[in-house]
Amino acid sequence: METAAWALQILALLFVLIIGVMVAAGLVLFVIDRSQTSDAIRRNYPVIGRFRHIFSELGEFFRQYFFAMDREELPFNRAQRDWVKRASEGESNTIAFGSTRNISAPGTPLFVNSPFPPLDDQFAKTEPMMIGPNVRVPYVAKSIFNLSGMSYGAISKPAVLALSRGCAEAGIWMNTGEGGVSPFHLQGGADLVYQIGTAKYGVRDKDGNLSDEKLREIAVHPQIAMFEIKLAQGAKPGKGGILPGEKVTAEIAAIRGLAVGQDGISPNRHREVNSWADLLDLVARVRDVSGKPVGIKAVVAAREPFEELFAEVLRRGPESAPDFITIDGGEGGTGAAPMPLMDLVGMSIREALPMVSNLRDSVGLHDRIRLVASGKLVNPGDIAWAMAAGADFVVSARGFMFALGCIQALKCNKNTCPTGITTHDPRFQKGLVVEDKFRKVARYAKGVVHEVEMIAHSVGVSEPRLMRRRHVRIVQPDGTSVPMHELFPRDLPSQKGPTIPI
Repeated sequence: METAAWALQILALLFVLIIGVMVAAGLVLFVIDRSQTSDAIRRNYPVIGRFRHIFSELGEFFRQYFFAMDREELPFNRAQRDWVKRASEGESNTIAFGSTRNISAPGTPLFVNSPFPPLDDQFAKTEPMMIGPNVRVPYVAKSIFNLSGMSYGAISKPAVLALSRGCAEAGIWMNTGEGGVSPFHLQGGADLVYQIGTAKYGVRDKDGNLSDEKLREIAVHPQIAMFEIKLAQGAKPGKGGILPGEKVTAEIAAIRGLAVGQDGISPNRHREVNSWADLLDLVARVRDVSGKPVGIKAVVAAREPFEELFAEVLRRGPESAPDFITIDGGEGGTGAAPMPLMDLVGMSIREALPMVSNLRDSVGLHDRIRLVASGKLVNPGDIAWAMAAGADFVVSARGFMFALGCIQALKCNKNTCPTGITTHDPRFQKGLVVEDKFRKVARYAKGVVHEVEMIAHSVGVSEPRLMRRRHVRIVQPDGTSVPMHELFPRDLPSQKGPTIPI
């Protein structure tokens, strides 16, 4: 009995102590809230007003897990993320009892199934495609679906390692992003596309200009398959890359040529490029020094600039053309970016890709310039649409982030990513186990290609690059659908060139 009474006394004292601490904390917060001048709610409603901020922060969590339907959430809904998760884990992606997708929503692509599709023994795997046949070391790309640019710095060391090993396992290329090539990119053994951003990290001299010597040193790596000159990306058209200083570790600083903790702010364009003529000069310079295929990455906002680009190519000759053009949609991307640029600047890939494909083909450059589509394309239907619209390849960044375990916490611009993908905090990085994640990356890539090939088979062709715009119908605002080749008719070639089926 004495022991029980003693325990009750201790509990009672603890209870009183806790209540006292809570009251004291409440009084301190009351004084702080009343005296501060930055937040009117907290000043008018001390202590209680703090719950508004807490609930606002928790709103993202509750919407994602409790309130949003499978097809409602943005930027990617639960159905899209779940498909990637199942594919990356090697699980079946069959569903039951009908689609949850609203197929009457304007813009929805509907594929035109063939009444007599090829038999199983008439179904072919997608053939490899050569890029840059006229360079010293052309590149034969094995896969239609590849990894888009995410730099070491924007993503973590274990994320780079898992992606590199996964890309090698799946036989796809890995874009380094504008932060330069790190040992972790090379360690996995994947084919690499070295992205040259406006800051020219990794290939610049002490003044920030392109260094032929460093470019040549990079190009000798057999894993460096191509170079991509980035003009703009969908997350922030018209503004250079942004790497917050808290992500600039000693290792990243050494690779990029920054000080530890210094914000990595790239110029909004290449300083030496003032026109399309200057850009083609830069393409030629990188190609001559490296001996590898060279392309450009751009966000499309109007037809006229690309008309000017192709006119300049024709004036100089087809050999002057970039070996590929990566078209990024204005739908935003993985990078940290101001909201107005992410929300409002640049054309959607759904409009940009058919337009640039038309322009390229109309001047007879179909077989000279390969088109790479990027911009919120993560599921097989997205990739199949892009192939039918005119892409030769499709690249994705966020799809592969989901394969790594991204939960769309929307913390990419901070150093607090809970899955360890976009943070350099060891506490969070330990959750990303490379040995497990690289297999998921490979399975996701292979799963996408397999199901795109299945869609191609369904519409009556033997492999995805044989899909045409006539194989897709686009839902209109009135609920009816129109063939894509009527919405985006092919331009007639203005000079002798290959005949491009619609």
